[in-house]
Amino acid sequence: MIMGMELLALNSSPLCNVTPRTRRRIHHTPNNYKASVAMMMASASKVSVAMMMTSASKVYDSVLENKKHVLLTSLQDTQRGLLTTPHQRSSIEQALVNVEGTNVGQPIDFNKLDGTWRLQYTSAPDVLVLFQAAATLPFFQVGQIFQKFECRHNSTGGIIRNAVRWSIPNFFEEQEGATLLVSAKFTLVSARNIYLQFQEITLQDINISEQLQALISPAILPRSFISLQILQYLRTFKAQILVKDSGRESVGGLYYLSYLDDDMLLGRAVGGGGVFVFTRAQSLY
Repeated sequence: MIMGMELLALNSSPLCNVTPRTRRRIHHTPNNYKASVAMMMASASKVSVAMMMTSASKVYDSVLENKKHVLLTSLQDTQRGLLTTPHQRSSIEQALVNVEGTNVGQPIDFNKLDGTWRLQYTSAPDVLVLFQAAATLPFFQVGQIFQKFECRHNSTGGIIRNAVRWSIPNFFEEQEGATLLVSAKFTLVSARNIYLQFQEITLQDINISEQLQALISPAILPRSFISLQILQYLRTFKAQILVKDSGRESVGGLYYLSYLDDDMLLGRAVGGGGVFVFTRAQSLY
């Protein structure tokens, strides 16, 4: 009797009610555990790699920004290249090379290139002669110089406009009296080289001084129709000169874009034409 009760209790034990499916689940639990551990380790590895990549990217950005800061600092007190000693030119060249080496060989991003860039420094003789003239001639001033690229959504070329703000004291407004615009088409010829074909030179955006306005139309006298016409003509004056003649090739040159990011553009005129340092500026028009 006692033995029968023990058998009955044994049969009713949870261990005896395990079905074949449950046994399979219990039997495979170690494998499932190993798989879970492997998945966790793989996820942790991916997170670790992502963190390392993020950290490396931050370090790279920090190093790059420091190189750009060194370059811009080296340009101070040079008056955009007019006043430089041999030692300064050597330091600037080294700083240029350090920045250029960070994205050497990468193709030009035309969408990033598109926009207006302000000249910070150059060693180009044809630009330095303007600064020299402004430094020696009391009746001539040179303001800001810009380079405007129009090439968004393009991969082969576009339009480049070099804008020089200049003035004649007492006749035009200080530094911003008029704009000399030199326009050119450019074509991509290699990963970093563009070929310029100059099209026309334009004189526009005349802003006459208050002194000249008072001379043309004195405030104490009623403004006549003729004086008003003269003022309007000067304000809207625009003269264009074609650089090329019909049937002849336009003047051109090769321009190497040595560095480009969201806020800095470096270029070199191929053939010893000088280097250029630009920073991003607001749109001219």
